[in-house]
Amino acid sequence: MTTDTSTRTPLIGAATSRVEGPLKVSGVAQYTSDHHFDGMLVGVPVTATIATGRVRQIDSSVAQAMPGVHTIFTTENIGALYRVSPASGASIDEYRPPLSDDKVTYYGQYVALVVADTFENATAAARAVKVSYDEAQPDVSLELTPDDEPSVDTERGDPEAAFAKGDVTLDAVYTTPPETHNPIELHASVAVFDGTRYTLYETSQAIMNHQAVMVQMLGVKPENVRVVTEYLGSGFGGKLWPWTHSVLAAAAARQLRRPVKIEITRKMMFQTVGHRTNTQQRMRLSATKDGKLTSLQQDYVFHVSRLDKSKENCGEATGYFYSVPNLRATAAFARRDIAPNTSMRGPGAVPGLYALESAMDELAIKLNLDPVQFRLMNEPEIDESLGVPFSTRHYTDCLNHGAKTFGWHERTPEVGSMRRDGMIVGWGVAGASWMAKRLAAESTVSFLGDGRVRIACGTQDIGTGTYTVLAQMVADMTGMDIAAIHVQIGDSALPAGPMSGGSMATGSLVPSVSKSAKAAIDNLLGLASKGEHSPLSGVEKDELAFTGGWVHRKDQPADQGLRFEDLLAKESVAFVSGDGSSEPSSKDEDDDKRSIHSYGAHFVEVTWQPEIARLRVNRVLTVIDAGKIINPRTGRNQIEGAVIMGVGMALFEQTHYDRRNGAPINSNLADYVMTTHADAPTIDVEFLDFPDLALNEIGARGIGEIGLAGFAAAVTAAVYHATGVRVRDLPVKIEDLLASTVTT
Repeated sequence: MTTDTSTRTPLIGAATSRVEGPLKVSGVAQYTSDHHFDGMLVGVPVTATIATGRVRQIDSSVAQAMPGVHTIFTTENIGALYRVSPASGASIDEYRPPLSDDKVTYYGQYVALVVADTFENATAAARAVKVSYDEAQPDVSLELTPDDEPSVDTERGDPEAAFAKGDVTLDAVYTTPPETHNPIELHASVAVFDGTRYTLYETSQAIMNHQAVMVQMLGVKPENVRVVTEYLGSGFGGKLWPWTHSVLAAAAARQLRRPVKIEITRKMMFQTVGHRTNTQQRMRLSATKDGKLTSLQQDYVFHVSRLDKSKENCGEATGYFYSVPNLRATAAFARRDIAPNTSMRGPGAVPGLYALESAMDELAIKLNLDPVQFRLMNEPEIDESLGVPFSTRHYTDCLNHGAKTFGWHERTPEVGSMRRDGMIVGWGVAGASWMAKRLAAESTVSFLGDGRVRIACGTQDIGTGTYTVLAQMVADMTGMDIAAIHVQIGDSALPAGPMSGGSMATGSLVPSVSKSAKAAIDNLLGLASKGEHSPLSGVEKDELAFTGGWVHRKDQPADQGLRFEDLLAKESVAFVSGDGSSEPSSKDEDDDKRSIHSYGAHFVEVTWQPEIARLRVNRVLTVIDAGKIINPRTGRNQIEGAVIMGVGMALFEQTHYDRRNGAPINSNLADYVMTTHADAPTIDVEFLDFPDLALNEIGARGIGEIGLAGFAAAVTAAVYHATGVRVRDLPVKIEDLLASTVTT
């Protein structure tokens, strides 16, 4: 059958169903904890019940004698584990190896590991291990006083002087609480050791980094560590970097010469695998009477653990988002007796834009300006933090298109002035932005003898649709049907791919996959031109073409040539491959001359029933400028998921710590409140189609994080519009709303 590519519908931009979907819904797809091997043992950590102090003694005698218990590991017998060198480029949030000393720095820290024949036996024995401590009083307070002098993120002009002279000013503090990652899939590790090589089945968003970390912590050669993550049940940043259970599983397998699985509990998810830190941000803005910003200051503090420091970069978008001649953003940290914080969807920019966009809404009201118009008035012509042009920037299009679609012209600005169906209605708007960078990537495209085309890359699919967009790209680049594309990812033995974090994976893969597809086609044409048994032998390669699976002369129809699988069979060749690689953005000197970001605007409607103090996010429109969207179906799913997380951030999510012992109190899905189906609003997502060729040849940028950035500010703006209550401390609480004087 001839494939006419001239009339073929392009797959880039098509709303394609997930190619791995049937495997997931049928239960064939294997997640980390699904792996089982003969002789496999199960590990359950023993966790500290204090937040600061030292382990005085561990009595494991009773536990060791319990049924099915194989070994109990402590500092004394775990074996050598090493730190990761900060100079290595490998990323990890908790640098101290587990069980390395007797010091306890957070509640839930692993102090021992019980390994038994079943999870039930290991759990029972772990509970029987008796640990005594020399305990100190922990500090897990949310009130943040900097432990060091603030560092400057970005600065221009004289913001202090401009603020003092401002016609209209705002000076307000906004806070966000600690939040805990709660993907459905728990963190897990399955370690297999054959005496030389480790094979580690992991819940990882970055298998190549995971391999690099394990190589250092185990003290072995890179070729002796293989990391596999075939499917991930979401991570939201919490599974970006390895956690202590992973190296414990490997160390136990090394000692016992048997496979070891560790799957942590939901309670442990609140203790030992990171969280989004709480933030405290003072925002000072000034403007002229007609609404032009004259100064912007953002001074933020965030908590970190005693031993490690992961920056919550709240000033990430501040420097370039609006036009303002005088600006400064500073950062400072406050150490607490908590586990290390880590990335959570939209790290830095999400809490940062909550504060910035909330302040913009408040200042607009002070100026008696429409919040959309106020933002449009302060649109920059260039990135004023770097003094370079934007690659593309369509933030104003997001605002204008969103306002028209949402019906913003019907908004009346007075608090509590909009009513529907016996409820008070509030509308709010906020802007969004997120970085766009390219990471290093390698890939191989192969034409196989069975008629399929394989794309191989050491990246991973965290549920966002990487399997599908890779299949779309290769199908589009080769002219093949998407059903013929075999995607092989999730294995560090494959060509090194990018992490799935920072919304950078897809944009990073485009140039590498394009090069490997072109190289594979070129090599295939070379085989046709020079092969001993090829009907096209002797024809110059540049006179040949590849069209929809057919190798043929350029001056002849495709079906007068031969299928590539027939060519391989004639030449007794199993496959023909092409390799491709691409450099990270930082190594492209042109990237220093332009500002590359994605933009968006959220429009939110809330309903308020004061007689029963019931607040609901009722309707959401999000408009996104993220370049070319490779798959609008999976892309829309990303934004919808981010909106649901945004409702949780605005109204529900907050991790509470017991000040007596440092324990996360609401460490379960009953007490840690998240958005449910009953809370979900009507969501409309619209993508603008402005390809950004500065990043890659398709013009695609990432979209995972931007749907959450700024969203909570749109909610609190709508809450103010409905109730007259200005909430600056997330999440919005019923106690806040009881102060409302708006009545039906």
